[in-house]
Amino acid sequence: MELPGLLSFLVFFVTFAGLYGVFALGLNVQWGISGQFNLGVHAFWAVGAYTSAILTTEPGGAHLGGFGLPMIAGLAAAMILCALLAVLVGLITVNLRTDYLAIATIGIAEVVRLVLKNEAWLTNGVRGIPGIPRPFAELGGDAPALVFLAIVALALGLVYAALEILRRSPWGRVQRALREDEAAAGAAGKNVTGFRLQSFVLGAAIMGLGGGLYAHFFAFISPEAFDPLITTFVVWVMLIAGGSGNNLGAVVGAFVIWGIWSGSGFLTELLPIEFQTRAGSLRILLIGILLQIILLTRPEGLIPEETAPRRKSGGG
Repeated sequence: MELPGLLSFLVFFVTFAGLYGVFALGLNVQWGISGQFNLGVHAFWAVGAYTSAILTTEPGGAHLGGFGLPMIAGLAAAMILCALLAVLVGLITVNLRTDYLAIATIGIAEVVRLVLKNEAWLTNGVRGIPGIPRPFAELGGDAPALVFLAIVALALGLVYAALEILRRSPWGRVQRALREDEAAAGAAGKNVTGFRLQSFVLGAAIMGLGGGLYAHFFAFISPEAFDPLITTFVVWVMLIAGGSGNNLGAVVGAFVIWGIWSGSGFLTELLPIEFQTRAGSLRILLIGILLQIILLTRPEGLIPEETAPRRKSGGG
C-alpha cells in the first residue's frame, strides 16, 4: 500500500512528533513535576536506542549483540537499562541543585556519548548499527509506517495515562511539594532523596522507551544522531513551550515545536545557497527566538500546569 506524498509525510511527522512527546513526558517527570534540572536527555535517548538495537538485530554485525530478539524485548530492556543508569547517575547527582545538577548530568551524558562513539566492539563506533528491525516490514509499501505510527501512538497514550494517574496521586503531590519547598517536605517526614531518585529513574526509563522506538523507527543509529542540540535542547524547548508540569502541555509542545522545526526546513530551502549551508544554525536560532516569545507572552507555557484552587478563608 502506497500513500500519497503529502499523507506519507504527515504519517512521518506525527510519528516523530509522538516520539518527541514520549521524551517530553519523561523530562516532565523529572523537571516539571519534581524540579530536577536534567540536561542529559540525550544520554538516556542513546542508551535506549543502542540497547534495543543490539538486542534485536540479526547476527553478523560488527557490534556486540545480534541476538534477534523481538522488538518488545528490546524496548523493555531499553527501559530497564536506562533505569539502572539513572540509579547510578541519581545516586551521584540527586542531592545537587539546579545549575550544579545540570552541569553534572550533561557531563555524564557526554561521557556516555563518547563511549558509544569510541567503543566499536560494542556499538560499531561512528559507522553505527544498521538493519534494526521494524515491525511488519514484510508488508511493504507504507503499511509498516502506519503500523509504527499506531505503536508510537499506543506508547504515547499509555505513558500519558500512567503519568496522569501518578501526577494526581499522593506520590505526585509529594513530588510537587519537593519541587516547591524541599525543606518543608523533608520537615513533614518525606524521604527527600528517595522521592527525587524515584522521579529521576522513572523519567529516564520513559526516555529509554523513546530511544528504543527511535531506533526501530529509523532502522539505523549512529552517535551523530544524539547531538545535544537536536535531542536535549529541543526536548527542553518542547516542554517549556508546552507547559512545564502539565503532561498534556508536554505532548502539545512536542507537536508544536516539531511542526515549526519541520516547517523551517522547507523555508530554508528557499534561501540563497550560501545560507542553506547554515540551515541547521538558522533553525536553532528560530527555535530560540520562538522560546523567548513564549516566555515573554506565556511564561507558564501554552497549557499551564493545573493548580489546586485556594480555599477561601471563612468569614466571621
